[in-house]
Amino acid sequence: MTARLENRTALVTGSTNGIGEAIAVALAREGAQVVVSGRDLDKGKQVVDTITATGGQASFVPADLAGGSTAARALAEAATDLAGGRLDILVNNAAMLIVPAPTAEINEDLIDAALAVNVKAVFLLTGLVAPAMAARGSGAIINMGSINGLFGTARSALYSATKATIHSLTKSWAAEYGPAGVRVNTIAPGPTLTDKISTIADRLAPMIAAMPSRRASTPAEVAAAVVFLASDDAANIHGATLSVDGGRAAV
Repeated sequence: MTARLENRTALVTGSTNGIGEAIAVALAREGAQVVVSGRDLDKGKQVVDTITATGGQASFVPADLAGGSTAARALAEAATDLAGGRLDILVNNAAMLIVPAPTAEINEDLIDAALAVNVKAVFLLTGLVAPAMAARGSGAIINMGSINGLFGTARSALYSATKATIHSLTKSWAAEYGPAGVRVNTIAPGPTLTDKISTIADRLAPMIAAMPSRRASTPAEVAAAVVFLASDDAANIHGATLSVDGGRAAV
């Protein structure tokens, strides 16, 4: 275990599996005390056990961020208490993956659900956590965007819109909180080898074949980028979008 994040605390939303789990494990490996969060209590405990088994510090707070301001406030308060009264790092990772479909087939309920989790929850939670960071003069917020938010993709209008919004919010929050010492940045993953992504593997295959790397990313590679942005190695990086996508967004 190294110690780039020693004596720091972190909340990672949606961290009971996939990319979020890898982020929680990676932050703990660097010395952070991590609050794992998600809807599945059993999976959350498993992630905590994985972290503590190797000497890391972690606890779990169940949360369904589709629950609006009540859910966001409950998570922020519980996580802050478990973290000893302060959060140094917030990773807004929780998101609803939307199966690609024609715009005309997307119903209002799906639109509302996607906006509630992918945008509203991120907005509310940041508003609850960032002011305390600003008052202390330090903190790092990493938002999970997507390369889908960087360019147009047919049949992905809703998901792409939510992620483009996250990219825009990152810039606005960098302007708002950066002068007070809070760094806000975005990670934009491309195709990543998670269980969820396997449901659209056939659709992603042509994209992956055309990428400079010719392969999807691993959750650990995305997590490594989050650790970098959370650490002092990124001390003067504000409002940036770091793509972890095998070069897809560049070419």
